[in-house]
Amino acid sequence: MLTIDLINKNIPRLKLQDTVGKALQLIVDYKVSHLPVVSENKFVGLLSEEDLLDQDDEKTPVELLQKNFTFTSVQHNVHFLNAVNCSIQFDTTVVPVINKENDFIGAITSRDLLKNLGNFAGADEIGGIIVIEMLPSQFSISEISRIVESNDCSILHLNTTIHPIDGILTLTIHLNKREIATVVATFERYDYDVTYFYGNEKFDNEINSNYQHLMNFLDI
Repeated sequence: MLTIDLINKNIPRLKLQDTVGKALQLIVDYKVSHLPVVSENKFVGLLSEEDLLDQDDEKTPVELLQKNFTFTSVQHNVHFLNAVNCSIQFDTTVVPVINKENDFIGAITSRDLLKNLGNFAGADEIGGIIVIEMLPSQFSISEISRIVESNDCSILHLNTTIHPIDGILTLTIHLNKREIATVVATFERYDYDVTYFYGNEKFDNEINSNYQHLMNFLDI
């Protein structure tokens, strides 16, 4: 999904002639930390609530605060993860979207980014999750897939992160089934370090079921 697809048309834009008081009221009304400032449809920068609150006179025009503007934005035709990175890096709840000519296209809210990030990661899909730690040199997506598929499962999503200090790779696998005990056991049999997993434990259920059958038999 591209950034232009996530633009929230309800987010207002400030003009250089707008006052500090008006800008603060809009920030409160729309529950955002920043607002984009636009001049003749060109993106000028982001103005934060913190910088607005520092002003003594609410009648001060936004134009006089340009030294405080944060000039950060994303292009309209890039993947939305670029907007996620921008929001995190600059700690803003609004990410401006522009084109190559610096025309202001619109803005994306952090709430919309979070929603789409959840969909992107498969948070709305039912299935088991397995987390494995390994050295980057040990990572083989073909072997991971083979182990999963050998247990009659499929990978819905696969994400990797590398720890900045020790360089350990953390692999998170989202599967299409909740009963993942056999998959976990297979990974461990191949000496993978499974640090966490979530799903139904079919083995435990079978043991409990067999135990109940045995107790019923002994009662007879």
